[in-house]
Amino acid sequence: MKNIVLLVLVLISVTATAQRNKLKNISEKDGKIGIGTTAPDELLTVKGKIHTQEVLVDLNGAVAPDYVFENYYEGSSNLNTAYDFPSLTEIELYTKENHHLPGVPSAEEMNENGLSLKKMNLILLEKLEELTLYTIQQQKEIDLLKESLKEMDH
Repeated sequence: MKNIVLLVLVLISVTATAQRNKLKNISEKDGKIGIGTTAPDELLTVKGKIHTQEVLVDLNGAVAPDYVFENYYEGSSNLNTAYDFPSLTEIELYTKENHHLPGVPSAEEMNENGLSLKKMNLILLEKLEELTLYTIQQQKEIDLLKESLKEMDH
């Protein structure tokens, strides 16, 4: 009888330990959940890769960069009154001195602070919109030059 009780206690103990260790990569500290860490510093901290099909990020007051087009075509922007469409010369001077685009964090800043996907995606969209406008400007110049060359040939 003693052996059966001892065996049951051992089995219960092993089962309980196995159940506790099932989620050994998950921890909780001060109401924050950690996966792969015992020191979560945000509501959810994951130290490792995440596999997902979709990530939805709320803007929560951030402004989508439609202000680039508004500023370019209207001369100013109500969406972002501080924004000024830079000339390619200004960008060249800035990148020559700083080795990164204006408004984009430097490699040192990213290494030190990490990067916010929301913020970085908005910055990259701003730069894409600027590039689109530069391309439109250049195409207009190319078309004018082609037309001038046609007129010179006739």
